[in-house]
Amino acid sequence: MSEIIELARRARVASYALAEASRATKDAALHAMAAALRANTDTIVAANAKDVAAARDAGTPESTVDRLALNPARVDAMAAGLEQLAGLADPIGEVVRGYTLPNGLELRQVRVPFGVVGIIYEARPNVTADAAGICLKSGNAVLLRGSSSAAASNDAIIAVLRDAAESTGLPADVVQGVPTDRAAVKELMQARGLVDVLIPRGGAGLIQTVVSESSVPVIETGVGNCHVYIDSEADLDLGLEILLNSKTQRPSVCNAAESLLVHASVADEFLARALPALTQAGVTVHADPKVVAISNNQPTTDAAAVEDAGAVEGVAVGSVVEATEEDFGTEYNSLDLSAAVVDSLEDAVQHIRQYSSGHTDAIITRSQAAARRFTTAVDSAAVVVNASTRFTDGGEFGFGAEIGISTQKLHARGPMGLPEMTSTKYVVTGEGQIRT
Repeated sequence: MSEIIELARRARVASYALAEASRATKDAALHAMAAALRANTDTIVAANAKDVAAARDAGTPESTVDRLALNPARVDAMAAGLEQLAGLADPIGEVVRGYTLPNGLELRQVRVPFGVVGIIYEARPNVTADAAGICLKSGNAVLLRGSSSAAASNDAIIAVLRDAAESTGLPADVVQGVPTDRAAVKELMQARGLVDVLIPRGGAGLIQTVVSESSVPVIETGVGNCHVYIDSEADLDLGLEILLNSKTQRPSVCNAAESLLVHASVADEFLARALPALTQAGVTVHADPKVVAISNNQPTTDAAAVEDAGAVEGVAVGSVVEATEEDFGTEYNSLDLSAAVVDSLEDAVQHIRQYSSGHTDAIITRSQAAARRFTTAVDSAAVVVNASTRFTDGGEFGFGAEIGISTQKLHARGPMGLPEMTSTKYVVTGEGQIRT
Protein backbone atom coordinates (compact mmCIF):
# COMPACT_ATOMS: atom_id res chain seq x y z
CA MET A 1 0.00 0.00 0.00
CA SER A 2 1.41 3.42 -0.97
CA GLU A 3 1.95 6.12 1.60
CA ILE A 4 -0.78 8.33 0.11
CA ILE A 5 -3.36 5.54 0.13
CA GLU A 6 -2.44 4.74 3.72
CA LEU A 7 -2.83 8.42 4.72
CA ALA A 8 -6.20 8.57 2.96
CA ARG A 9 -7.42 5.37 4.62
CA ARG A 10 -6.43 6.72 8.02
CA ALA A 11 -8.22 9.97 7.25
CA ARG A 12 -11.33 8.02 6.27
CA VAL A 13 -11.34 6.18 9.59
CA ALA A 14 -10.80 9.45 11.48
CA SER A 15 -13.65 11.09 9.56
CA TYR A 16 -16.12 8.56 10.98
CA ALA A 17 -15.29 9.61 14.54
CA LEU A 18 -15.32 13.29 13.62
CA ALA A 19 -18.73 13.02 11.94
CA GLU A 20 -20.22 11.88 15.25
CA ALA A 21 -18.38 14.44 17.38
CA SER A 22 -20.47 17.06 19.17
CA ARG A 23 -19.95 20.76 18.69
CA ALA A 24 -18.54 20.91 22.22
CA THR A 25 -15.88 18.33 21.33
CA LYS A 26 -14.92 20.08 18.11
CA ASP A 27 -14.78 23.49 19.75
CA ALA A 28 -12.65 22.09 22.57
CA ALA A 29 -10.25 20.74 19.96
CA LEU A 30 -10.07 24.13 18.24
CA HIS A 31 -9.29 25.87 21.53
CA ALA A 32 -6.67 23.22 22.33
CA MET A 33 -5.10 23.74 18.91
CA ALA A 34 -4.99 27.51 19.45
CA ALA A 35 -3.36 27.09 22.85
CA ALA A 36 -0.85 24.60 21.45
CA LEU A 37 0.16 26.95 18.63
CA ARG A 38 0.89 29.68 21.15
CA ALA A 39 2.76 27.30 23.45
CA ASN A 40 4.91 26.07 20.57
CA THR A 41 5.53 29.45 18.93
CA ASP A 42 9.32 29.21 19.27
CA THR A 43 9.40 25.76 17.64
CA ILE A 44 7.17 26.87 14.75
CA VAL A 45 9.13 30.09 14.15
CA ALA A 46 12.42 28.17 14.23
CA ALA A 47 11.14 25.70 11.64
CA ASN A 48 9.88 28.58 9.53
CA ALA A 49 13.30 30.25 9.67
CA LYS A 50 14.71 27.25 7.75
CA ASP A 51 12.13 27.74 5.00
CA VAL A 52 12.76 31.48 4.84
CA ALA A 53 16.54 30.99 4.64
CA ALA A 54 16.15 28.42 1.86
CA ALA A 55 13.81 30.75 -0.04
CA ARG A 56 16.26 33.64 0.14
CA ASP A 57 19.15 31.38 -0.91
CA ALA A 58 17.06 30.39 -3.94
CA GLY A 59 16.60 34.04 -4.91
CA THR A 60 12.90 34.16 -4.05
CA PRO A 61 11.45 37.71 -4.29
CA GLU A 62 11.09 39.40 -0.91
CA SER A 63 7.34 39.85 -1.45
CA THR A 64 7.01 36.06 -1.63
CA VAL A 65 9.36 35.57 1.29
CA ASP A 66 7.16 37.88 3.36
CA ARG A 67 4.12 35.71 2.63
CA LEU A 68 6.11 32.67 3.72
CA ALA A 69 7.54 34.16 6.90
CA LEU A 70 6.11 33.60 10.37
CA ASN A 71 6.77 35.51 13.58
CA PRO A 72 5.14 35.36 17.03
CA ALA A 73 2.45 37.85 16.00
CA ARG A 74 1.51 35.79 12.94
CA VAL A 75 1.41 32.57 14.95
CA ASP A 76 -0.84 34.31 17.47
CA ALA A 77 -3.11 35.41 14.60
CA MET A 78 -3.35 31.78 13.46
CA ALA A 79 -4.38 30.80 16.97
CA ALA A 80 -6.92 33.61 17.15
CA GLY A 81 -8.42 32.38 13.87
CA LEU A 82 -9.02 28.95 15.39
CA GLU A 83 -10.64 30.52 18.44
CA GLN A 84 -12.90 32.55 16.15
CA LEU A 85 -13.94 29.34 14.40
CA ALA A 86 -14.91 27.83 17.75
CA GLY A 87 -17.34 30.72 18.23
CA LEU A 88 -19.14 30.13 14.94
CA ALA A 89 -22.27 28.05 14.60
CA ASP A 90 -21.77 24.38 13.76
CA PRO A 91 -23.20 23.70 10.29
CA ILE A 92 -23.51 19.94 10.86
CA GLY A 93 -27.10 18.88 11.48
CA GLU A 94 -28.58 22.14 10.21
CA VAL A 95 -31.93 21.49 8.55
CA VAL A 96 -31.82 22.97 5.06
CA ARG A 97 -35.49 22.17 4.49
CA GLY A 98 -38.05 19.93 6.12
CA TYR A 99 -41.74 19.14 5.89
CA THR A 100 -44.31 16.39 6.28
CA LEU A 101 -45.46 14.59 3.15
CA PRO A 102 -49.16 13.85 2.55
CA ASN A 103 -48.55 10.22 3.55
CA GLY A 104 -47.24 11.31 6.95
CA LEU A 105 -43.52 10.79 6.26
CA GLU A 106 -41.36 13.44 7.88
CA LEU A 107 -38.67 14.63 5.47
CA ARG A 108 -35.58 16.59 6.51
CA GLN A 109 -32.57 17.61 4.42
CA VAL A 110 -29.66 18.10 6.81
CA ARG A 111 -26.05 19.19 6.46
CA VAL A 112 -23.38 16.51 6.81
CA PRO A 113 -19.59 16.53 6.34
CA PHE A 114 -17.97 15.64 3.02
CA GLY A 115 -15.79 13.16 4.91
CA VAL A 116 -12.19 13.52 3.70
CA VAL A 117 -11.02 16.78 2.14
CA GLY A 118 -7.69 17.23 0.38
CA ILE A 119 -6.28 20.76 0.15
CA ILE A 120 -3.40 21.59 -2.19
CA TYR A 121 -2.00 25.06 -1.57
CA GLU A 122 1.03 27.27 -2.08
CA ALA A 123 3.41 29.32 0.05
CA ARG A 124 1.65 30.70 3.13
CA PRO A 125 1.93 28.34 6.13
CA ASN A 126 -0.92 30.11 7.94
CA VAL A 127 -3.25 28.32 5.50
CA THR A 128 -2.26 25.07 7.24
CA ALA A 129 -3.91 26.09 10.51
CA ASP A 130 -6.84 27.85 8.83
CA ALA A 131 -7.70 24.89 6.62
CA ALA A 132 -7.30 22.34 9.41
CA GLY A 133 -9.59 24.37 11.66
CA ILE A 134 -12.29 24.92 9.05
CA CYS A 135 -12.31 21.26 8.10
CA LEU A 136 -12.47 20.12 11.73
CA LYS A 137 -15.32 22.49 12.57
CA SER A 138 -17.29 21.26 9.54
CA GLY A 139 -16.66 17.63 10.51
CA ASN A 140 -14.11 16.76 7.82
CA ALA A 141 -10.78 14.99 8.13
CA VAL A 142 -8.18 16.85 6.08
CA LEU A 143 -5.13 15.96 4.03
CA LEU A 144 -2.90 19.02 3.71
CA ARG A 145 -0.43 19.33 0.87
CA GLY A 146 1.43 22.61 1.17
CA SER A 147 4.27 23.78 -1.01
CA SER A 148 7.81 22.45 -0.65
CA SER A 149 8.95 26.01 0.13
CA ALA A 150 7.02 25.85 3.42
CA ALA A 151 7.62 22.18 4.23
CA ALA A 152 9.41 22.65 7.56
CA SER A 153 6.85 25.22 8.74
CA ASN A 154 3.89 23.05 7.74
CA ASP A 155 5.35 19.94 9.35
CA ALA A 156 5.80 21.79 12.63
CA ILE A 157 2.29 23.26 12.57
CA ILE A 158 0.64 19.95 11.64
CA ALA A 159 2.48 18.12 14.44
CA VAL A 160 1.20 20.66 16.96
CA LEU A 161 -2.38 20.47 15.64
CA ARG A 162 -2.43 16.66 15.65
CA ASP A 163 -1.26 16.45 19.26
CA ALA A 164 -3.82 19.02 20.34
CA ALA A 165 -6.70 17.25 18.60
CA GLU A 166 -5.72 13.94 20.18
CA SER A 167 -5.56 15.54 23.62
CA THR A 168 -9.30 16.27 23.41
CA GLY A 169 -10.28 12.73 22.40
CA LEU A 170 -10.36 13.10 18.63
CA PRO A 171 -8.13 10.94 16.41
CA ALA A 172 -4.87 12.67 15.52
CA ASP A 173 -5.51 11.64 11.92
CA VAL A 174 -8.26 14.24 11.50
CA VAL A 175 -5.27 16.38 10.41
CA GLN A 176 -2.50 14.92 8.25
CA GLY A 177 0.22 16.30 6.02
CA VAL A 178 0.90 14.96 2.54
CA PRO A 179 4.42 14.72 1.05
CA THR A 180 5.23 17.54 -1.35
CA ASP A 181 6.77 15.50 -4.17
CA ARG A 182 4.90 15.44 -7.48
CA ALA A 183 4.28 11.71 -7.43
CA ALA A 184 2.47 11.99 -4.09
CA VAL A 185 0.33 14.85 -5.34
CA LYS A 186 -0.65 12.93 -8.47
CA GLU A 187 -1.63 9.96 -6.36
CA LEU A 188 -3.69 12.19 -4.08
CA MET A 189 -5.54 13.53 -7.12
CA GLN A 190 -6.38 9.95 -8.14
CA ALA A 191 -7.56 8.75 -4.70
CA ARG A 192 -11.23 8.77 -5.69
CA GLY A 193 -13.30 6.84 -3.17
CA LEU A 194 -10.95 7.62 -0.30
CA VAL A 195 -10.80 11.40 -0.76
CA ASP A 196 -14.20 13.04 -1.26
CA VAL A 197 -13.15 16.44 -2.60
CA LEU A 198 -9.99 18.36 -3.48
CA ILE A 199 -9.63 22.12 -3.07
CA PRO A 200 -6.65 23.82 -4.76
CA ARG A 201 -5.54 27.22 -3.46
CA GLY A 202 -2.93 29.14 -5.39
CA GLY A 203 -2.11 30.43 -8.84
CA ALA A 204 -3.86 29.64 -12.10
CA GLY A 205 -1.31 26.99 -13.03
CA LEU A 206 -1.81 25.00 -9.83
CA ILE A 207 -5.59 25.21 -10.05
CA GLN A 208 -5.74 24.13 -13.70
CA THR A 209 -3.38 21.21 -13.06
CA VAL A 210 -5.60 19.90 -10.26
CA VAL A 211 -8.80 20.44 -12.26
CA SER A 212 -7.48 18.70 -15.38
CA GLU A 213 -5.60 15.80 -13.77
CA SER A 214 -7.79 14.86 -10.80
CA SER A 215 -10.33 12.04 -10.72
CA VAL A 216 -11.40 13.26 -7.28
CA PRO A 217 -14.13 15.95 -7.47
CA VAL A 218 -12.57 19.44 -7.34
CA ILE A 219 -13.90 22.75 -6.06
CA GLU A 220 -12.10 25.37 -8.13
CA THR A 221 -11.02 28.48 -6.25
CA GLY A 222 -9.52 31.83 -6.46
CA VAL A 223 -8.24 33.20 -9.78
CA GLY A 224 -9.50 36.77 -9.89
CA ASN A 225 -9.50 39.03 -12.94
CA CYS A 226 -11.83 41.52 -11.25
CA HIS A 227 -13.30 44.55 -13.04
CA VAL A 228 -14.40 48.01 -11.94
CA TYR A 229 -16.76 49.67 -14.43
CA ILE A 230 -17.33 53.44 -14.21
CA ASP A 231 -20.80 53.99 -15.66
CA SER A 232 -22.01 57.08 -17.53
CA GLU A 233 -24.01 58.01 -14.42
CA ALA A 234 -21.30 57.29 -11.88
CA ASP A 235 -20.38 59.55 -8.99
CA LEU A 236 -16.82 60.12 -10.18
CA ASP A 237 -15.46 61.01 -6.74
CA LEU A 238 -16.89 57.78 -5.37
CA GLY A 239 -15.62 55.88 -8.40
CA LEU A 240 -12.06 57.09 -7.94
CA GLU A 241 -12.02 56.22 -4.25
CA ILE A 242 -13.41 52.74 -4.93
CA LEU A 243 -11.00 52.12 -7.81
CA LEU A 244 -7.95 53.02 -5.74
CA ASN A 245 -9.08 50.88 -2.85
CA SER A 246 -9.90 47.93 -5.13
CA LYS A 247 -6.49 48.10 -6.83
CA THR A 248 -3.99 49.36 -4.27
CA GLN A 249 -5.25 48.39 -0.80
CA ARG A 250 -3.72 44.91 -1.22
CA PRO A 251 -2.83 44.20 -4.84
CA SER A 252 -1.55 40.63 -4.37
CA VAL A 253 -4.91 39.07 -3.47
CA CYS A 254 -7.54 37.50 -5.71
CA ASN A 255 -10.24 40.13 -5.01
CA ALA A 256 -8.06 43.09 -6.02
CA ALA A 257 -9.19 44.88 -9.18
CA GLU A 258 -7.18 43.99 -12.28
CA SER A 259 -9.23 45.79 -14.96
CA LEU A 260 -10.82 49.23 -15.29
CA LEU A 261 -13.61 50.02 -17.74
CA VAL A 262 -14.84 53.61 -18.22
CA HIS A 263 -17.90 54.78 -20.15
CA ALA A 264 -16.89 57.04 -23.05
CA SER A 265 -19.16 59.88 -21.92
CA VAL A 266 -17.20 60.32 -18.66
CA ALA A 267 -13.81 58.97 -19.78
CA ASP A 268 -12.06 62.33 -20.30
CA GLU A 269 -13.17 63.71 -16.94
CA PHE A 270 -12.65 60.54 -14.93
CA LEU A 271 -9.33 59.47 -16.42
CA ALA A 272 -7.91 62.98 -16.07
CA ARG A 273 -8.11 62.35 -12.35
CA ALA A 274 -7.74 58.57 -12.16
CA LEU A 275 -4.59 58.14 -14.24
CA PRO A 276 -2.47 60.56 -12.19
CA ALA A 277 -3.80 59.05 -8.96
CA LEU A 278 -3.03 55.53 -10.12
CA THR A 279 0.45 56.36 -11.36
CA GLN A 280 1.21 58.28 -8.18
CA ALA A 281 0.16 55.17 -6.23
CA GLY A 282 2.70 53.16 -8.23
CA VAL A 283 0.23 51.48 -10.59
CA THR A 284 1.25 50.73 -14.16
CA VAL A 285 -1.83 51.15 -16.35
CA HIS A 286 -1.97 48.86 -19.39
CA ALA A 287 -4.19 51.03 -21.55
CA ASP A 288 -6.20 50.59 -24.73
CA PRO A 289 -5.73 53.24 -27.50
CA LYS A 290 -8.50 55.47 -26.16
CA VAL A 291 -7.03 55.52 -22.68
CA VAL A 292 -3.56 56.14 -24.12
CA ALA A 293 -4.91 59.09 -26.13
CA ILE A 294 -6.51 60.60 -23.04
CA SER A 295 -3.29 60.07 -21.09
CA ASN A 296 -1.27 61.83 -23.80
CA ASN A 297 -3.56 64.84 -23.56
CA GLN A 298 -3.31 65.14 -19.78
CA PRO A 299 -0.55 66.11 -17.34
CA THR A 300 1.23 63.05 -15.98
CA THR A 301 0.72 64.20 -12.41
CA ASP A 302 -2.15 65.97 -10.74
CA ALA A 303 -1.35 66.59 -7.10
CA ALA A 304 -4.90 67.70 -6.29
CA ALA A 305 -6.40 64.55 -7.75
CA VAL A 306 -3.94 62.40 -5.88
CA GLU A 307 -4.67 64.15 -2.63
CA ASP A 308 -8.45 64.01 -3.17
CA ALA A 309 -8.29 60.29 -3.94
CA GLY A 310 -6.26 59.52 -0.85
CA ALA A 311 -3.50 57.83 -2.82
CA VAL A 312 -0.50 56.62 -0.88
CA GLU A 313 2.28 59.17 -0.65
CA GLY A 314 5.95 58.38 -0.99
CA VAL A 315 5.58 55.38 -3.31
CA ALA A 316 7.15 54.87 -6.71
CA VAL A 317 5.19 56.49 -9.52
CA GLY A 318 3.77 54.07 -12.08
CA SER A 319 3.12 54.71 -15.76
CA VAL A 320 0.70 54.32 -18.66
CA VAL A 321 1.71 51.78 -21.32
CA GLU A 322 -0.05 50.32 -24.33
CA ALA A 323 -2.02 47.17 -23.51
CA THR A 324 -1.74 43.88 -25.32
CA GLU A 325 -4.68 41.52 -25.83
CA GLU A 326 -3.23 39.31 -23.10
CA ASP A 327 -3.29 42.17 -20.57
CA PHE A 328 -7.09 42.24 -20.44
CA GLY A 329 -7.25 38.60 -19.32
CA THR A 330 -4.40 38.78 -16.81
CA GLU A 331 -4.61 38.40 -13.04
CA TYR A 332 -1.60 40.59 -12.17
CA ASN A 333 -1.50 40.26 -8.36
CA SER A 334 0.68 43.38 -8.52
CA LEU A 335 0.46 47.13 -9.03
CA ASP A 336 -0.66 46.68 -12.64
CA LEU A 337 -4.09 47.40 -14.11
CA SER A 338 -5.58 47.03 -17.57
CA ALA A 339 -7.87 49.87 -18.68
CA ALA A 340 -10.27 50.45 -21.56
CA VAL A 341 -12.95 52.92 -22.65
CA VAL A 342 -16.33 51.40 -23.60
CA ASP A 343 -19.20 53.03 -25.47
CA SER A 344 -22.05 51.58 -23.42
CA LEU A 345 -22.97 49.45 -20.43
CA GLU A 346 -23.63 46.62 -22.88
CA ASP A 347 -20.06 46.93 -24.20
CA ALA A 348 -18.78 46.79 -20.62
CA VAL A 349 -20.80 43.63 -20.00
CA GLN A 350 -19.45 42.05 -23.19
CA HIS A 351 -15.88 42.93 -22.21
CA ILE A 352 -16.39 41.35 -18.79
CA ARG A 353 -17.95 38.25 -20.32
CA GLN A 354 -14.91 37.85 -22.54
CA TYR A 355 -12.16 38.45 -20.00
CA SER A 356 -13.51 38.06 -16.45
CA SER A 357 -12.57 34.99 -14.42
CA GLY A 358 -16.00 35.04 -12.79
CA HIS A 359 -14.70 36.15 -9.39
CA THR A 360 -15.85 39.72 -8.61
CA ASP A 361 -16.94 42.55 -10.91
CA ALA A 362 -18.18 45.99 -9.82
CA ILE A 363 -20.22 48.84 -11.28
CA ILE A 364 -20.11 52.42 -10.06
CA THR A 365 -23.38 54.17 -10.94
CA ARG A 366 -26.20 56.32 -9.59
CA SER A 367 -28.67 54.64 -11.95
CA GLN A 368 -30.80 51.87 -10.47
CA ALA A 369 -31.60 50.65 -13.98
CA ALA A 370 -27.89 50.38 -14.85
CA ALA A 371 -27.12 48.61 -11.58
CA ARG A 372 -29.99 46.16 -12.16
CA ARG A 373 -28.87 45.45 -15.73
CA PHE A 374 -25.24 44.94 -14.64
CA THR A 375 -26.03 42.62 -11.73
CA THR A 376 -28.34 40.55 -13.94
CA ALA A 377 -26.06 40.33 -16.97
CA VAL A 378 -22.67 39.82 -15.31
CA ASP A 379 -22.21 36.17 -14.36
CA SER A 380 -19.66 36.23 -11.55
CA ALA A 381 -19.52 34.81 -8.04
CA ALA A 382 -19.90 38.34 -6.65
CA VAL A 383 -21.33 41.38 -8.43
CA VAL A 384 -20.80 44.65 -6.58
CA VAL A 385 -22.63 47.98 -6.85
CA ASN A 386 -20.87 51.12 -5.61
CA ALA A 387 -18.34 49.36 -3.39
CA SER A 388 -14.82 47.94 -3.54
CA THR A 389 -14.10 44.51 -4.99
CA ARG A 390 -12.01 43.89 -1.86
CA PHE A 391 -15.11 42.91 0.12
CA THR A 392 -15.43 39.49 -1.53
CA ASP A 393 -14.04 37.64 1.46
CA GLY A 394 -15.48 35.24 3.99
CA GLY A 395 -14.62 37.46 6.94
CA GLU A 396 -15.97 40.62 5.29
CA PHE A 397 -19.19 38.81 4.33
CA GLY A 398 -19.70 37.79 7.96
CA PHE A 399 -18.97 34.10 7.40
CA GLY A 400 -15.91 34.05 9.64
CA ALA A 401 -13.04 32.02 8.21
CA GLU A 402 -13.09 30.77 4.63
CA ILE A 403 -11.38 27.92 2.81
CA GLY A 404 -11.16 29.91 -0.42
CA ILE A 405 -13.34 31.68 -2.98
CA SER A 406 -15.02 29.38 -5.46
CA THR A 407 -15.32 30.64 -9.03
CA GLN A 408 -17.24 27.62 -10.28
CA LYS A 409 -21.00 27.13 -10.22
CA LEU A 410 -21.62 23.66 -8.83
CA HIS A 411 -22.07 23.13 -5.09
CA ALA A 412 -20.37 26.29 -3.86
CA ARG A 413 -19.79 29.74 -5.35
CA GLY A 414 -18.05 32.73 -3.81
CA PRO A 415 -16.44 32.71 -0.34
CA MET A 416 -16.55 29.20 1.08
CA GLY A 417 -17.41 29.30 4.76
CA LEU A 418 -18.38 26.42 7.00
CA PRO A 419 -21.71 25.57 5.28
CA GLU A 420 -19.94 25.30 1.92
CA MET A 421 -17.69 22.61 3.42
CA THR A 422 -20.67 20.31 3.84
CA SER A 423 -22.94 18.14 1.74
CA THR A 424 -26.48 17.13 2.65
CA LYS A 425 -28.48 13.97 3.16
CA TYR A 426 -32.17 13.27 3.58
CA VAL A 427 -33.51 11.85 6.82
CA VAL A 428 -36.91 10.26 6.29
CA THR A 429 -38.93 9.28 9.36
CA GLY A 430 -42.11 7.24 9.17
CA GLU A 431 -44.50 5.10 11.19
CA GLY A 432 -44.69 2.03 9.00
CA GLN A 433 -45.62 3.65 5.69
CA ILE A 434 -45.15 1.49 2.61
CA ARG A 435 -45.32 2.51 -1.03
CA THR A 436 -48.24 1.19 -3.04
